[in-house]
Amino acid sequence: MPDRFDLVIFDCDGVLVDSERITNEVFRAMLNELGLALTLEDMFEQFVGRSMPQCMTLIAEMRGEPAPEAFLADLRERTGTALRDNVKPIDGIEDVLSTLTIPYCVASSGEHDKIRLTLGATGLLPRFERRIFSVADVEHPKPAPDVFLLAARTLGATPARCAVIEDTPTGIRAAIAAGMHAIGFAAHTPAQRLIDPGAHQVVTSMRELAPMLS
Repeated sequence: MPDRFDLVIFDCDGVLVDSERITNEVFRAMLNELGLALTLEDMFEQFVGRSMPQCMTLIAEMRGEPAPEAFLADLRERTGTALRDNVKPIDGIEDVLSTLTIPYCVASSGEHDKIRLTLGATGLLPRFERRIFSVADVEHPKPAPDVFLLAARTLGATPARCAVIEDTPTGIRAAIAAGMHAIGFAAHTPAQRLIDPGAHQVVTSMRELAPMLS
């Protein structure tokens, strides 16, 4: 681990905002309506951490045909409503951000509209203005390192001196591929699922995270 980091890169869903269960309940219900009998555990195992195009490809493979044309627009609308009504910041994240003395940003597999919606609904958006990086900004989604490397390049940080906070195996793989220090956030993810793809450290709360970044 570097003696100090020059940039901290946070994933959004499940790291900054407590949104994973909300969005996946909506997603699961809609897939059930299509005849795919998936549980919430299945959703976390197979969909969490993937970009939306990757998810739509997976759905087509499961069904043997693509989802209906209106599926994606309906999913975005229903998810947006659920998030606006229910999303909360991850416990302790505001304290971490308030004590950070080095630059930080968000780099997510989500699209800009969703990132801004959840950060806005939780009051975190002002902390990340002009430091939001989305899968929509790069050619390849996680587990490719593109979005993390874009964040580092834009903010003038060397990848080896960047810390990435991720809660999915896909995100950890992307951080490792970027040559960054990967910290797994295991508040809602089994720690071993983050250790197996190479997380350098794993924490279960934001209170554990803060001392690592100072």
